[in-house]
Amino acid sequence: MTFVAKPAAHHPRLPRNELGLTRRDYEGSVSTLCAGCGHDSVSAAIVQACAELAIPPHRFAKVSGIGCSSKTPTYFLGKSHGFNSVHGRMPSVTTGANLANRELYCIGISGDGDSASIGMGQFAHIVRRRIDMLYIVDNNGTYGLTKGQFSATNDKGSTSKKGAPNLYEPIDLAGIALQLGATFVGRSFSGDKHQLVPLIKAGLLHRGFAFIDVISPCVAFNNHAGSTKSYEYVRGHRGDVVAADFVPKHHEITADYAPGTREDVMMPDGSLLRLRKLADDYDPHDRVDALAYLQRKQREGEVVTGLLYLDADATDCHKILNTVDAPLNSLAEADLCPGNAALASINGTFR
Repeated sequence: MTFVAKPAAHHPRLPRNELGLTRRDYEGSVSTLCAGCGHDSVSAAIVQACAELAIPPHRFAKVSGIGCSSKTPTYFLGKSHGFNSVHGRMPSVTTGANLANRELYCIGISGDGDSASIGMGQFAHIVRRRIDMLYIVDNNGTYGLTKGQFSATNDKGSTSKKGAPNLYEPIDLAGIALQLGATFVGRSFSGDKHQLVPLIKAGLLHRGFAFIDVISPCVAFNNHAGSTKSYEYVRGHRGDVVAADFVPKHHEITADYAPGTREDVMMPDGSLLRLRKLADDYDPHDRVDALAYLQRKQREGEVVTGLLYLDADATDCHKILNTVDAPLNSLAEADLCPGNAALASINGTFR
C-alpha cells in the first residue's frame, strides 16, 4: 500500500484567522476514500468551519464509529484529540469525553449504518441526554465498506445494483432527532458548502445537542432507484454496474442554489437527486411544524435542506446534571474526595 503525505511547504500568503492559523493547520491526513466521495466534501467543510471560527485545534475532540464515514476524522483536525471507537458506539465515547471535559468542542462523525442500524439505540439516548456536541451523519444510504448493501435510511422500493428491491420503510434520522427533543436539527448536501459550512459553525456554537444529516453520495455502490439519500432518488436511466474491484474516478458533485428553490443534481450514473432548500421566511423555532414540513416534502419526493429546527433556549447535559466547570483531570484530591461528612449527606438522600 502506498501512503501519500501532504507537503510540508505551503504558500506563505495563505489567509490566517484571528489565531494566526491557516486552513492547513486544521487539516488532517490525505484521504484514502474513493475519488469524488461526498464524505471528503464534508471533511473539507468541517476544516473550513473550524478555521473560520478561530478555535484552537487542540480544543476539539473528534470521535467516530465504524464505516467509510468513521474514517474521515483522520482527514480533518489532525492536531486535535481523536478516538475511533467500535460500530455504533460513538455516542457513548463522546458522552464520556464531554462529561470529563466540558471545555472541548465535541464532534461525532457517524454514518447511516453506524447510527440508524447497530447504533440506533445509542443515537436515540444521546439525543435525549442533550450531550453538548455536534453529531454529523454522512448519509449515503449504503454500506460502502461491505460493497453496497442497503442501509436503514434507503427508501422502500429502491433496487440494488443486482435488481433486488428494498422491502422496508426508511429511517429518517432528522425526523427522529426532532421527535426525541434535539434542540438543533439540520440537513444539507455534501456538495453545497455555502449551506453546509454555516450549519457546521452554528452547530459547534450551539449549547446542547446539535444534529446535521448530510446527504453524501457514494460514487462506488449506491445506484438505487428512488433513494433520497444518494445516487438514484429519481432514476433517469440504469447506469453500468460498478465492479467491486474498480472504482472509476469522479469529480466532486457540487450544488449552489437560492433559498426556497429546488435543485436537481445529476449524478454520475445519470440519476437525479432532488434537493429543496428552505426559504428565508421559514421559521425553524416550531418543532411540530418542522416535522410536518419535513414529512410533507418527503411525500412530494424532495429532500429538504437547511436549519430545520432550533431551540434558542436550549440547555445541555452539564446544566441538567449540575456538573463542575473544571475538566475532571484538573480536580485535586480534595475535590474528588470531600470527606465523610459529604458522603454521609449523599447517603442520607437515599434513605
